[in-house]
Amino acid sequence: MDNVAEHNLGTLSAASVSIARAEEQVGALMEDYSGGAPVGARTATFRKLSVLMPLYNERWTVAEIISRVLAVPLELDLEIVVVDDGSTDGSWEEVQQLAAQDSRLRLFRHQRNRGKGAAVRTAIEHMTGDVAVVQDADLEYDPHDYFRLLEPILQEKAEAVFGSRFAGYPRRVLFFWHSLANGLITLLANMLNDTNLTDLETCYKMVRADVLRQLRLRSDSFTIEPELTCRLAQWGARIYEVPVSYCGRTYAEGKKIGAVDGLRALGEILRCRFLDTRFTHHSGFYVLRSVSRARRYNRWLLRQCARYVGSRVLEAGAGIGNLSCLLLDRQRLILADYDPTYVARLRDRFGARRNVRVVQADLTRPDDFALWKDEGLDTVFCSNVLEHLEPDGQVLQGFYDALVPQGHCVIVVPAGQWLYTGLDRQLGHYRRYSVRELREKMAAAGFEVVFCRSFCKLGALAWWVSGRVLRKRHLSPRQMIWFDRLLGLIMPLDRCLPLPGMSLMMVGRRPDGRREA
Repeated sequence: MDNVAEHNLGTLSAASVSIARAEEQVGALMEDYSGGAPVGARTATFRKLSVLMPLYNERWTVAEIISRVLAVPLELDLEIVVVDDGSTDGSWEEVQQLAAQDSRLRLFRHQRNRGKGAAVRTAIEHMTGDVAVVQDADLEYDPHDYFRLLEPILQEKAEAVFGSRFAGYPRRVLFFWHSLANGLITLLANMLNDTNLTDLETCYKMVRADVLRQLRLRSDSFTIEPELTCRLAQWGARIYEVPVSYCGRTYAEGKKIGAVDGLRALGEILRCRFLDTRFTHHSGFYVLRSVSRARRYNRWLLRQCARYVGSRVLEAGAGIGNLSCLLLDRQRLILADYDPTYVARLRDRFGARRNVRVVQADLTRPDDFALWKDEGLDTVFCSNVLEHLEPDGQVLQGFYDALVPQGHCVIVVPAGQWLYTGLDRQLGHYRRYSVRELREKMAAAGFEVVFCRSFCKLGALAWWVSGRVLRKRHLSPRQMIWFDRLLGLIMPLDRCLPLPGMSLMMVGRRPDGRREA
């Protein structure tokens, strides 16, 4: 083994000696930041931190930064996912020797240089942690700042935390034009995403792994920074910023990002905002985020059935809470969904409210209805869910059994089988309903139908054109924004257009006493 390798392995061995000193420093930091509360007490659902380290020609710094990461006394387990991006200076051989000494290093390699974004995306594919942070292989960022980044996530306040170099923490004074470009890029991203970040180009972006895996990232170069930021904003993630220290380096010392990368970053922000708005691989979540832009429509929908919505409500198939936020004044609100991504989102948004309970449940499993049997429910609200469930009659029976006598079940479904298109297939719809079919199924479950209305007639025409003529397979945020803007025209036309509606609302009441067998 040559002298350099011996020195680097010695650095890793010495890391354990430095832990005691680091603990003293970090303990003081965390007491100041979290009010003295023990960090470890909040890590029950977050067990491992994945450090994503893209590596390209950093032979003389990579061992030192790895030793610094390993020396951080985290309450979480740790893995360092190193992706060598076609290094030619011996960096790959360097990390191979380090990995032989510590199993927390996991190595992957690109045979040719593809860019930082490609390396980060490869690291995401192989990470196994519950939280992930990007760590460059140089020495510009201090891993002891992980504690500041982790705290909002461990407290379940945030899905993502950015380490800002401009939020009042010691940093090395460097290039004016570089910081000006970063400011302009951050300003544009804030304008288009309606955020107020101070440092978009920071390396330190810590994200919950369940969210990060779902994001649709395509960048190969340094444009991964604006792309990740835009996708998090489009996801609706709660983003926090915390101050981090920064010891930047000059171009003579190895800095790689340049003016061209700044122009590419501007182009990437515009692409994500206007040309490619599909921010996630999760089709259902993308649709629900699109529908969330139709706020006036959601309020209109609830106004039509307001007199049937009581004080103890089950929203069956709550999704990400587009309608739930309009029901938060109820005495009791049970939000149920099957998809773990939606359940996590609901808990993030509403779980701290005392009158709200979020449960993961499968509406096609009769046993799952026992989760709310003692809640004394007077209302079941189920909007655009029943068409996704093959045994819809069984589900309606479960709703009937869940209600107290004289309780109401409000069902909203897509109307008209003639409107069934590729959009429906992509959304996972088994069917669209006629008034007769839904009335018969409600009656078979034991309900007395007390209200029925077909609505959104102009929407039916737009749905037919999108699905039959334009052959669209997804609803986009832009479509829903325009739909919401035209709601003032759609509502009066509902009363005069000689067309069937796009949607059907039906309310069934559970009568007094038990239904006869």
